Amino acid sequence: MNQTDPLISSRPALARARNLLSAEKPEAAAREVMNHLRRHPGDPEGLTMLGSIANRLGALEQAQQFLRQAIAAGARGPDARRELAAVYNQQQRPVEALALMEELEREVSDLAIPSARSALLDKLGRHDEALELQQQLVEQAGDTHPNLLIPLGHILRAMGRVDEAVAAYRRAAGADFEFGEAWWGLASIKRKVLTDQDLEMIARGIEVAIDPRNSAPLHFAMAKALHDRERHAEAFAHYAKGNAQRAESLKYDPAELTAEITEIERTIDADFIARLPQEPVGDGAIPIFIVSLPRSGSTLLEQMLGSHPALEPVGELPYGPAILRSAIELATRRGSMTVPQLTRTLTDDQARVLGEDYLRRAAEHRRSDSPFFIDKLPHNWSNLLFLKRILPQARFLDIRRNAMDCCFSNYTQLFSSAHASSFDLTHIGRSYVDYVRLMAHLDGVAPGLVHHIDYAAMVDDPEPQLRPALAYLGLHWDPAILQFHKLDRVVRTPSSEQVRRPLNRDGVDIWKPYAQWLDPLRDVLGPLADA
Repeated sequence: MNQTDPLISSRPALARARNLLSAEKPEAAAREVMNHLRRHPGDPEGLTMLGSIANRLGALEQAQQFLRQAIAAGARGPDARRELAAVYNQQQRPVEALALMEELEREVSDLAIPSARSALLDKLGRHDEALELQQQLVEQAGDTHPNLLIPLGHILRAMGRVDEAVAAYRRAAGADFEFGEAWWGLASIKRKVLTDQDLEMIARGIEVAIDPRNSAPLHFAMAKALHDRERHAEAFAHYAKGNAQRAESLKYDPAELTAEITEIERTIDADFIARLPQEPVGDGAIPIFIVSLPRSGSTLLEQMLGSHPALEPVGELPYGPAILRSAIELATRRGSMTVPQLTRTLTDDQARVLGEDYLRRAAEHRRSDSPFFIDKLPHNWSNLLFLKRILPQARFLDIRRNAMDCCFSNYTQLFSSAHASSFDLTHIGRSYVDYVRLMAHLDGVAPGLVHHIDYAAMVDDPEPQLRPALAYLGLHWDPAILQFHKLDRVVRTPSSEQVRRPLNRDGVDIWKPYAQWLDPLRDVLGPLADA
C-alpha cells in the first residue's frame, strides 16, 4: 500500500502550489499559498513559500516581508534564510545578505554559500578578504568547479593582477571548453591573449552549446578574437549572433525609456527645480555621480578625479537604482506609478529617508574622511532627478563620448541585464538619443545642475576639461590628476586595465572598420551620428 505524502495530507494547498510552480504558474501558486495562510495564519512553511514566489515574481519588498515573518515564526532549516539572503542581494543590501550567509555557512555544507559570501565581500570593497576566500574555495574544489574560477579571475583582474586572472580563466576554460564565460573573460582582457588554438576550442564550443548562457559569450569571445586579427566581417557576424541571443532572452523594450524621458520633458520644469529642497541630508557626505551611457569614459574620469586628494572614488554603487526600485514597488501597491511621478510626489520626509538610506549603504565603501565621494554607475543618468530629489547636495558630472564609438562599444561588450539596451544597434542608439534629450532638457530648466565633459577633448588635453569640473565641485586643480594611471585601487569595470595606462586614443573611431554594417545605428542616431 502506497503511503500518503505528509505534505499532501496535512497541507494540500502547499502541495498544489508546488505543482503549479513546477508548471511555471507562480501567480496561481501564490493564490494557493495565500488560501493556506488564511486557514493557518503564521505558518512558517507557507510564509517561506510565499516569499520565494514573490522573489520569483520580482516583488522583492514583499518577498523580504514574508521571509522575515517566516523566520520570526520559527521556520526550520536554511531555506527561508537562504531565500532571504538572495532577496537582500537583489535589493543591493550586501551587509544584511552577508550576515545571513555567514550564519548559513556554519550550518550547510555547500560551496555555493561561501562563494556567495566572497562575492558579497567583494561588492562591499573588502577585496582582500574576498580574494582569500575565493582562493581557498578553488584550492578545495580544484578544477572541477569552473564557476568558482570565474569570480576568482574577476577579483584578480579588478585588482590589477591580470596575468593571474588570465590563468584563472584558462583553468575554467580547460575544465569545460563549452563554458562561455571563461572564454569571454579571456577575450575581454585589453590585450591579445587568445591564440589560434583557443579559437579552435571556441568554435567547438559554439558548435555544441545549446544554452544561450554559454553560446552568447562564446560568440562574443570569438568576435573579439577575430577583431584583434582584423577579420572584421567575421567578427561582426559573431557580434550579431551573440547580441541577438542576449536580446532574445531579455526582451528589452526601448519605448519605456523613451516614454519616461518624454514625461520628464513634459512635467519637469524650472519651477519644479526651484522648489527642490536645498538642505543636505545625512552627515555632510557629498556624492558625486558620474552619469553617462556605459563605455563613455566614466571609468577614466573617475580614475583621474579619484587621484585628487579631496575626492574618494568608490566605484559603481548599485544603491541608487535599488532604492528607486524599492520605492517604486511600494508606491505601485496603490496604483501605477512612473519614475517621474514618484520623483514629483515624494514628500520631503520620504525623500530624506531614502537619501539617508543611500548614504548609509555608500558609507560601507568609504575609506577616507573626505566629504566627497564618486559613484560612477553609468545608468544613473536616467535616475538623475530622483537622486537629486533624495540627495539635495549631490553633484552630477556627465561625460559624453562620440555617439558611434559609444554605441558600437556597447554592442561589443557582454554586459549584464542592467544594460539591456546594449544588445541591439537600434536599442542602444535610441538610448543615446534619449540620454542626449534628457541632458538638453535639464540644461534648459536647471542650468548648472549637470556639468558636462567631452571625452575626446579630455583624452587629447585633460586639464581644460577637468579644471572647470573641479571648479563646479568647489575644488582646486591638483597635478596628481595627470598621474591617474599610478593610482593603486580596485577597478571593477571593462576598462580596468585601460585606466592603469597613460592617456591614449585607442577608443576613438573604433566603429569605422564596421561602418558598412552599422546603418541601423546611424539611422536611429540621425544627426548625432555625425556630431
